[in-house]
Amino acid sequence: MKNTFIIALLWCSVLSFGQIKETPAKQDTLQKKAILLNQVIVTGNIKTDPTLTIVKQDYKDKVSQPKSSGELFVDINGFSLIKRGNYAVDPSFRASQYEQLNVQYDGGTKAFHACPNRMDPITTLINPEEVTRIEIIKGPFSVRYGNTFAGVINLVTQNGNDTGKKISGSVSSGYESNGNSIVNLLQLDSDLDKFDISGSLSYRDYGNYEDGNQNEIASAFRSLGYGLKMGYDFTENQRLQASIHQNFGRAILHAGLPMDTKEDNSTITNLDYKWVNNGTVFKGLSAKAYYSFVNHIMDNSRRLTFETSENIADVEATTYGGKIESEWNFIEKWKLFAGADMVNLSRDGGRDRLAKRNMAGVLLPAPIAYYDKLWQDSYNNTVGTFVEAKWFASQKSIFSFGARVDFVASYANDLSDKFKALYPNLERRNETTFSETVSYKRVLNPDYTLEVALGRGTRAASLEERFIGFVNIGRDSYTYIGNPNLKSEVNNQLEISFTGKEKLNGIFNQIKFGGAAYYSIYENYILAVIKPGSTTEKVYSNIADALKTGFEVYGDLKFANHFNFLTEVAYVYTENKDFNENLPLTPPLVTRLKLGYELDNFWASVQYNLTARQPKISNSYGESTTSGYEVMDVKAGFSPVKNLNLGIGVLNVFDQYYNNHLTFAFKDQPDISNANRIPITEAGRNFTLFVNYKF
Repeated sequence: MKNTFIIALLWCSVLSFGQIKETPAKQDTLQKKAILLNQVIVTGNIKTDPTLTIVKQDYKDKVSQPKSSGELFVDINGFSLIKRGNYAVDPSFRASQYEQLNVQYDGGTKAFHACPNRMDPITTLINPEEVTRIEIIKGPFSVRYGNTFAGVINLVTQNGNDTGKKISGSVSSGYESNGNSIVNLLQLDSDLDKFDISGSLSYRDYGNYEDGNQNEIASAFRSLGYGLKMGYDFTENQRLQASIHQNFGRAILHAGLPMDTKEDNSTITNLDYKWVNNGTVFKGLSAKAYYSFVNHIMDNSRRLTFETSENIADVEATTYGGKIESEWNFIEKWKLFAGADMVNLSRDGGRDRLAKRNMAGVLLPAPIAYYDKLWQDSYNNTVGTFVEAKWFASQKSIFSFGARVDFVASYANDLSDKFKALYPNLERRNETTFSETVSYKRVLNPDYTLEVALGRGTRAASLEERFIGFVNIGRDSYTYIGNPNLKSEVNNQLEISFTGKEKLNGIFNQIKFGGAAYYSIYENYILAVIKPGSTTEKVYSNIADALKTGFEVYGDLKFANHFNFLTEVAYVYTENKDFNENLPLTPPLVTRLKLGYELDNFWASVQYNLTARQPKISNSYGESTTSGYEVMDVKAGFSPVKNLNLGIGVLNVFDQYYNNHLTFAFKDQPDISNANRIPITEAGRNFTLFVNYKF
């Protein structure tokens, strides 16, 4: 009730100030300025940017290899990758993953996977080559971008009006020796005064790679995708933009999952509008609407279990939603953002099973057909409203305050008999969640910044956690069962961050450095636990007592004008006090050392990654300890003529045999025992080539 009152009070302030008579501000009519849509949430403006952010934006430059979705996050400090093969890759940030991270693209567009085993996360639904930058809010420190538990990840794609040319584009082609993999890409852009258009078409064909011991790992896939984005500037202050992305995956192998993908077809459409007002109080309005549909077909025709049971699943996910936000300047030292958003997700589909042998392995006289309701025609609808304000206490001190309330409705329309027996008289469930944040930013001087933030992020249970129907979707061999009665999990996070830079004399030119430390207390953490009295089933449940803490530090030294040496360290510690063990998917200590050299038409880098042993595991999740490892990558690129760029690389130079702690274990693979639960090993030495021509 107290939270509702606070939000209502802030909204009343918005409405009351909205009655103030507008005074038009002076407008510069000498030069047209591009309207920056809210697809970019970190603009470099200290007055509007969220608290505690990371921006990675060199994806268009210094390319030495074809990209898959994993390469988008692999070099960002604090991130790890959860891999089930070479295609289905989820980012993990500080031991938070899946729906704990608010992953979106272009400032709010959401899309969700259809596969219960996450063969098709959002990182596979758009072409990686379209992504120009990634923005991260490092915790529940903003309420403007939807329900956020552990952070926001915003994938920004290219606009046609970024070029300023009537016709421009690029042609790219890449090759990887390990797997005999190829990528081809065509991009076209046009900026015609008020109208602009940008399009891309890509094809990738990856083969099975070999690990450091020359074992062939099932990881091949093919995909064809395109994106089209069109924008129109009605005036210097108003812009409308529409986009569509489609991706078609075929024959995708997943060494860590019980089935492989036959087809994965996705469509994402998006419509954005922005009006920048020159008044002194009301500063503008932005609106967004989007729709996505994913159809996913998978089977076990390549697996050993096919001799016992033929399995094929056809599932789908539909997402639609939108957002409207207004910006206000109350008085000289206050700025406020207020708005509402909505996300509706529905999933349906099931699995056909044709059993050929009984549990003892004896061939049946005639196969028996079964149908499993995987998603049970379930849906989750979230409507939220938010207010976020910034108070500029002085030129060097900024306070941010935010609050949001979300109304969540969930239900399943086609429950299986087994699920009904567990949860009789199940009805539509309505929940209300609250999230709040307060932060302080102090500009100590132009080169030093201190930030302190406290946030409470609340996340209602996902459809998997609520309604998944007796399916193996984990790293272990258990069958997972949803729980419609789960409480929302809460992250109470405190973080302190410091960044700085100094100009140096002599051979050393400049040093940049920074660090962040955080502490989270979790309430009602959602985790699948063994069902009482069962040895084969897990049920999603709330954990009463859990925590997370950790840090990241970095230092970047530029010397001899053209060299730089970067050091990054990330560590996270988690604890499930109810089970006296780590929380699942907690990465070990990671250190990155990178030496770079750059001229106008040439660059080179050597990166050395040191990953420590991880002895602290979650036994209840089926994890095993992993050894430490060290991997070196060498990359270089040059431009022999104008607009032509060549990139080469040698990845895993010493052909190291290793596996990532967060990677899923081999499942139902020939010559590999499931009982050993061996994590999938990573690719061995890999020579890469990438060629790009811009016109």
